[in-house]
Amino acid sequence: MPSPVVEFRDVSKSYPIYPTPSARLKELACLNRVSFHRDFWAVRDITFEIYSGETFCIVGENGSGKSTLLQMVAGILHPTSGEISVRGRVAALLELGSGFNPEFSGRDNVFVNAAILGLSRKEIAAKFEQIEAFAEIGDFIDQPVKTYSSGMAVRLAFSVAIHVDPEILLVDEALAVGDIYFHQRCMRKVNELREKGVTILFVTHSAGEVKSIGDRALWLDGGRMRELGSTEHVVNRYLAAMFEKDSAYLTTLHNKAQRIARGPVKAPEVVETIPNIDHRFGDSRAEIIGIAVLDLAGHPIHLLEPLTAIVVRISIRASEDITLPIVGFIMRNHMGLDFAGTNTAREGFELPPMAAGDIFTVDFHLQLPELYPSSFSFSPAIADGTLRSYTTCDWIDNAIVLQMSPAEGEIYGHLHLPCRVELNRCLSKPAPVESVQALSHAEPKVG
Repeated sequence: MPSPVVEFRDVSKSYPIYPTPSARLKELACLNRVSFHRDFWAVRDITFEIYSGETFCIVGENGSGKSTLLQMVAGILHPTSGEISVRGRVAALLELGSGFNPEFSGRDNVFVNAAILGLSRKEIAAKFEQIEAFAEIGDFIDQPVKTYSSGMAVRLAFSVAIHVDPEILLVDEALAVGDIYFHQRCMRKVNELREKGVTILFVTHSAGEVKSIGDRALWLDGGRMRELGSTEHVVNRYLAAMFEKDSAYLTTLHNKAQRIARGPVKAPEVVETIPNIDHRFGDSRAEIIGIAVLDLAGHPIHLLEPLTAIVVRISIRASEDITLPIVGFIMRNHMGLDFAGTNTAREGFELPPMAAGDIFTVDFHLQLPELYPSSFSFSPAIADGTLRSYTTCDWIDNAIVLQMSPAEGEIYGHLHLPCRVELNRCLSKPAPVESVQALSHAEPKVG
C-alpha cells in the first residue's frame, strides 16, 4: 500500500478567546501564569490519511473547522496537539487572493507567489503567459491588486496555484465567488490535474461537485470527525442531517411565533367517513377523520370517468400541536402499485400550524387522464415536518376504492398521453425504374 502524502494523527487546534482586550494584557502581565482566557477548539482529535492522486473532499457547516484543517496542511497554522505530515509541493487557494500584496501589481504578485512555492525566476517567466491567459484579467495584470474585484483576485490566485506544478492542491470554497464561465473552466482544470495524479483537497458546499470529483470525503461537525468514507455515503449522511436541522429550525420558528389566543379551528366542510382501512400507522398526534372523492359540484362520485375533473377531499384533526402539517395522498392501481400522488408541500401550499383540537379540510383538484379501466385506491396521510424530514402522524392504506370506467378509445399500457398528430410531409410516388430508363434512352427531339 502506498505511503500517504498527507497524514493527520490525533490533531487538535485551539484558539484563546479573551472576554475583553484588557484580559489579554493581564495574562501577559502575569507572564501567562494566570489564565484569563478560554480555549476554543476549532478541530479536535482529527485522524485521517490522504494518498497520492486522491481527490479528498471536506464538507461541513460554516465554522466546522474545514478552513483551519486546510491551513494546517498548508503550514499556515500549527496544531496545538497531534502530528501532521505533508509530503510534496503544496499550492493553496484558501482565501480570496491569499498571499497577494494589495500594493503590488498582478504581475509582481505572480512572481512573488511562485517564488514562495520554490520556482526560480526563469521557471516563472516560462509559465507566465499560461498564467496570464488562464486568468483572463486583461490589462489589470499590471494594475495593483487592491483595484481588483473579488472575482478577478480569485482568477489570478487560482491560475497561479494550478500552473506551479503542485503535487498537492488545496482549494477552499474560493471558487464560489467566480462567475459560471470561470467556475466551469476551473472544474475542468481540477479534473485535468486529477488525471495527472495531483492530490487535491477540496472544500465546498456543493454536494454535486463532491460527488462528481471526490474519491473520498470527510464530514466535519463542530470541529470533530462525523463521517469518513466514500463521497456518496458521506454526502448523503451530511445532507440528511442538514435537512433534519432545517426542519427543526422551522419547527422552533413556528413555535416561537406569537399566536392569537383562540379556540379550536374547524373547517366549514368536514368529511367524517373513511370507507375502508386496510392498514393504519403513525404517531397519532393528528389523524385522518374522513376522505371523499367528489365532482366539481361537491357531490360524491362512485365511478371515475376519464378526462374529468375531480376533488379529493381529506379532513384531519390534531390531538397535539402540529407545527408543519403536510397533507397528501397516494393513488394506487389494482395491483397495489403506487400510481401517482401528491401533498400540500409538493404543490407549494403551506398549511398553517395546527393546535390540539383543530380540524382542517384540504381539497386536491385533479384532472384525470385517460386511464385503463381498473380499480384505483386513495391512501391519505398527515405528517409533521418538511419534504426532506418529517414524522408521519397518520396514514391509511386504501381508504377509498373507485373503478375507472372505460375510455372511448383503446388504452395501450397504463394511460393515454395527450397527443396531437399531424402530417409532416407527403412525398410524391417515384416513377418506375423502367420509365426512367426509357426516358434516358429516348432520342432527343430536334426542333
